[in-house]
Amino acid sequence: MRPLIEIPAADGTAEALVARPDDGNHPGVLLCIDALGLRPRIQEMADRIASWGYIVLAPNTMYRSGTAAQTTPTTDLRIPEERAAYGKKVGPYLALLTGAAIDADLPHYLSALRGLDGVGEGPVGVTGYCMGAKLATRCSGLDPSVAACGGFHGAMLATDDDDSPHLTLGGAQAEFVYGHADNDQAMTPQMVERLDAALAEHGLVAQSAVYPQAPHGYTMSDTSSHQQAGEDRHWSELQALFARTLGA
Repeated sequence: MRPLIEIPAADGTAEALVARPDDGNHPGVLLCIDALGLRPRIQEMADRIASWGYIVLAPNTMYRSGTAAQTTPTTDLRIPEERAAYGKKVGPYLALLTGAAIDADLPHYLSALRGLDGVGEGPVGVTGYCMGAKLATRCSGLDPSVAACGGFHGAMLATDDDDSPHLTLGGAQAEFVYGHADNDQAMTPQMVERLDAALAEHGLVAQSAVYPQAPHGYTMSDTSSHQQAGEDRHWSELQALFARTLGA
C-alpha cells in the first residue's frame, strides 16, 4: 500500500489513505471501511472511486484499537475458515465504535477530507461497507453538506437501540443508495424495512435493494464472501449516485 497520512480524530490520531485522480480540484469522498482493516483491498476500492474524478479519504476508523497494521488480519481471508475465525476477533474493535464515538469522529474525518489539497468546501460524498455503512449513514445525518451516501452490505443500520443509525436521518440532505446482502443476519428484512421507512419519513431520495444471493461482504474480493455480481452492481450504482449529486 501507499504510505498513510495521519489525521486528527476525537480520541487520538488516525491513519488514513488518500486516492486522487490527478493533481486537480475534485469533489471529496469519504470511504468508511469494513471491520477487516485499512488494507490493500481498501486502497484498490479508493483508487477506483478516484478514477471517476474524486479525491478519496479512507481513515482507519478502528484507531482506538490500534494502528492500521494492528487491526488488519494477516491470514488469507479467501479461505472460509480463516474468514470465520477472524470474524470472531473483531468484537472488541466494534465494541469501541459506539454511536457517540462515531459521531465524535466523523466531523474530524470530514474536516480532514475537506482539508486535502483540491477538495475545498463543496458538497462531499460518503460510502461505507459493513460497519462502515453505519458510519456513512450517521455522517449524512450529522452534516447536511454530505450530498451522497452509499451503504453496501451494511450491518445494524436500523435496530431497536436508541442510537441506531436510522434515527440520525432527520438531519440529512443526501441522496442514498443501499445495497443490502441477501439473508444477512446483520441486516435483517425487518431492519431493511425500518431503514426504508425512516428514509421515506424524512422525504429523502433513496434507492434500497437486497442484492440476490449476495453474502455479507460481497464487495470484498480479498475474502471468501466476495460475489462478483454484487460487487459489479455496487460499483455501477455508486458511480451513478456520485455523478448525479457531486459531478466529477
